[in-house]
Amino acid sequence: MPNVHVSEIWRYPVKSMIGEPVEAAELVDDGMVGDRMWAARDEVRGGIRGAKKIGALMRLAAAYDDGPGSAVTITLPDGTTVRAGEGGADQAVSTALEHQVTLWPRMPATDLDHYRRGAPDTDDLMEELQSIFGREPDEPLPDLSVFPPEILEYESPLGTYYDAFPLMIMSTSAFRSMAEAVPDSVIDVRRFRPSLIVDTGDRGGHPELDWIGSRVSVGEVELEIVTGCPRCVMVTREIDDAVPGDRAILRHIVRDLDQIVGVYARIVRNGTIRVSDPVTVDR
Repeated sequence: MPNVHVSEIWRYPVKSMIGEPVEAAELVDDGMVGDRMWAARDEVRGGIRGAKKIGALMRLAAAYDDGPGSAVTITLPDGTTVRAGEGGADQAVSTALEHQVTLWPRMPATDLDHYRRGAPDTDDLMEELQSIFGREPDEPLPDLSVFPPEILEYESPLGTYYDAFPLMIMSTSAFRSMAEAVPDSVIDVRRFRPSLIVDTGDRGGHPELDWIGSRVSVGEVELEIVTGCPRCVMVTREIDDAVPGDRAILRHIVRDLDQIVGVYARIVRNGTIRVSDPVTVDR
């Protein structure tokens, strides 16, 4: 794949909030350093929650003041800011969400109660899953067997706040193809929350799906491409006035793309990745 390279790297200091593009990032066994180090805990229904349940989280943005390990500043929809973990932050975020939450840093993997899923919105499992994945009654649900088994009981792999796997990768071709397929929709990177965007040139379609089951070298790092990323209700959420709520995107993904956009990856060899690093697929 000549000229295939990293075009963007995204880090998300707080789960489900808009993240920050960075020029370089360190990858270790459990993901990108500084990624999803905080999350919102639902003080109404219990459990760590993301924008699958509290959609307004995607209208807030989070960034480090000075890289991983420094304070995390959260920008609310009205432009005001608070710092995660500081006095008043929980209430300010709750007011913006119109839902009572507290902000929590990652806790040890042994703290099972912290990671255990909160109460569902309904006792009807099918209705609950359709709500989480944004499916219409006549649409299929994703194949849940592709996910780590522990996330049936816990909100995330223990000791982390990512949904299922440490990284999610998309191609520039995927964004272009979706924009062509649903021209009246806003195909904004912030809807899809990739860790890496790979420039795949003028290729059409979604070439990253061909990488599933392969090893991929990104600069000095090696990744294992595990499975496709089944899309949920989060891609329909409102982010701001320029990116309104839109269910047409998800209808296209379910109907035309077998529910998948982007691929999940694990880190096989740690190291630093940078924008413009070459990307090579090792079959």
